Amino acid sequence: MSAKNTQANGRKKPASPAVNLIAGGGAGMMEALVCHPLDTIKVRMQLSRRARAPGVKPRGFAATGAEIVRKETAMGLYKGLGAVLGGIIPKMAIRFTSYEQYKTMLSDPETGNVTSKATFLAGLAAGVTEAVAVVTPMEVIKIRLQAQHHSLADPLDTPKYRSAPHALFTVIKEEGFGALWRGVSLTALRQGTNQAANFTAYTELKAQLQRLQPEYSNSQLPSYQTTCIGLISGAVGPFSNAPIDTIKTRLQKTRAEPGQSAVTRIVLIAKDMFKQEGAQAFYKGITPRVMRVAPGQAVTFTVYEFLKGKLEKSNWAFVGGSFEE
Repeated sequence: MSAKNTQANGRKKPASPAVNLIAGGGAGMMEALVCHPLDTIKVRMQLSRRARAPGVKPRGFAATGAEIVRKETAMGLYKGLGAVLGGIIPKMAIRFTSYEQYKTMLSDPETGNVTSKATFLAGLAAGVTEAVAVVTPMEVIKIRLQAQHHSLADPLDTPKYRSAPHALFTVIKEEGFGALWRGVSLTALRQGTNQAANFTAYTELKAQLQRLQPEYSNSQLPSYQTTCIGLISGAVGPFSNAPIDTIKTRLQKTRAEPGQSAVTRIVLIAKDMFKQEGAQAFYKGITPRVMRVAPGQAVTFTVYEFLKGKLEKSNWAFVGGSFEE
């Protein structure tokens, strides 16, 4: 059975969940493999508590990365990758599928046109959806693994969390199932603002390029153009929500104190950061974060558009639990 890409009125249908699963999952896996070392450096910088002091310079991303390699081997840059890969396929499938669904819900019922405001809201809702469903528990485990300062070259240097599954089991055993959703409000806020900015910038830039190049008005842009606009759109989010991401990282790294609400802990972390480390502490890790997120989005959109185009051209559909052509 062939999957039709257009509706009866000529409007293009959103990509099917099966296409989003394969294209989004493939794009996410490639993005994680390429960019994960920068994420580890970002997390270490955000967890650093080097206070302001005369003559003490903050450790930059290059120095942080070099220290990880020196003390923990190059594989130390890939700590937490298992947790990321375990959640990346459902994360990307949820992101693109929910985005298309929200965009359809917010489109003009007569013409099917989608305004910039609708694109922004669809991206915001998609980011919140993926944060609650997948990203928060995945990041709690990832951050616990990345925060460990142990050398992978020394078999006697045994960490508390030996792997992503072991970290998952340990966190649930010691802190309860709810600990996996620690920081969910901040994660949802970060992911929502990220995807709102990301999808809006990407959609507007893509539309502008298609207007300037009529030959691509109804077809896929060349890969190098998709990469460029993905790079630009991916850089927008980190600058707008860096303080949220830094507080979230510190919140998810530690155990909850008895009797403390999430809001209380967030306020205490923010106050302590400002008092001990200054306002610049809220932007720790911004360089590797931009260096990770911007190329990451470039890789994601390029691979996603490529795989989506290939799947739709081959007319693959998901029927009765199996793929058919």
